[in-house]
Amino acid sequence: MKLSVLGCAGSFPGPDSPCSSYLLEAEGFRLLLDFGTGALGALQRHPAGMHGVDAIVLSHLHCDHILDACSYVVVRRYDPAGKHRPMPLYGPAGTGERLAQIYGPEDYVGGSVEDVYDVKTLQPGRFAVGPFAIVAARVNHPVETFGVRIEHGDSAIAYSADTGRSEALVDLARDVDLFLCEASYLEDKPHPPDLHLTGLEAGEYATRAQAGRLVLTHLVQAWGDPEKTLAEARSAYAGPIDLAYAGAEYQI
Repeated sequence: MKLSVLGCAGSFPGPDSPCSSYLLEAEGFRLLLDFGTGALGALQRHPAGMHGVDAIVLSHLHCDHILDACSYVVVRRYDPAGKHRPMPLYGPAGTGERLAQIYGPEDYVGGSVEDVYDVKTLQPGRFAVGPFAIVAARVNHPVETFGVRIEHGDSAIAYSADTGRSEALVDLARDVDLFLCEASYLEDKPHPPDLHLTGLEAGEYATRAQAGRLVLTHLVQAWGDPEKTLAEARSAYAGPIDLAYAGAEYQI
């Protein structure tokens, strides 16, 4: 299983990265986790290319995780090469309606994205997408949000999505090879509760879950300091830790 970071900036695009978007590949199948602002450009630079995605999972419906799924409507609806079959897209309840609202319902007869996406509602539990086994669980964020565990063969990764402190992260990340965990805030700066994690909290969850590697993501440079975030995480987790960056790749 291969993980490529297309974007890792939190809340809005950063100076060096699009918003959250991660591409998983196994057995020739490509699964996109979130499709945040600017990620479509990064996808075009990836060897998979603009048409190389087979399915999409959207963790929640905040703009920094879904906006380029709206831009992708143009890619698939108006491709000069011809129509594409609707792509499987998994997201919280109301995902299809939200994407249609953002794209502009007046732009297409019926005001829907059903010609582009086969929208499936995420629920807590296990399901299969291509060669991947996925476990979804609700995490602690102001809107319905799902963290996911993704397994292929003997390998597994976990993705926290956006979350404040949440016990679901321990089960999702238990014994995974790689834990992709958000770390938006710093401990020594005031921040809202039940919205995002700090580097220290991400490290604590990685330790409790006995994750093999921690990759810190959803980094908001304008609000913090990535090196301080990394130092916080290292104070709570003894395993290998990376700061995510656009273009990073991991073989799992």
